[in-house]
Amino acid sequence: MSLVELVPIIVVLVIIGTDLWVYTDARTRADRGDPVVYSIGSIRLDSPEVWAVVCLVLWVFCFPLYLASRSSPN
Repeated sequence: MSLVELVPIIVVLVIIGTDLWVYTDARTRADRGDPVVYSIGSIRLDSPEVWAVVCLVLWVFCFPLYLASRSSPN
């Protein structure tokens, strides 16, 4: 198997790994009473499940958004 064939597999594994980390981190923060929340207009990202789904589907945009939201005060 060549490197060209491995790159998509590695990318998918990185996305899945970071998505699992987002879910567990968001769940831990929510359990402590410090949930990661982001809202824009009528869209509100406030639960670990929502964060996990949006990070999985729109990883390039939502993973950095999660990192920024978790470090900013609510």
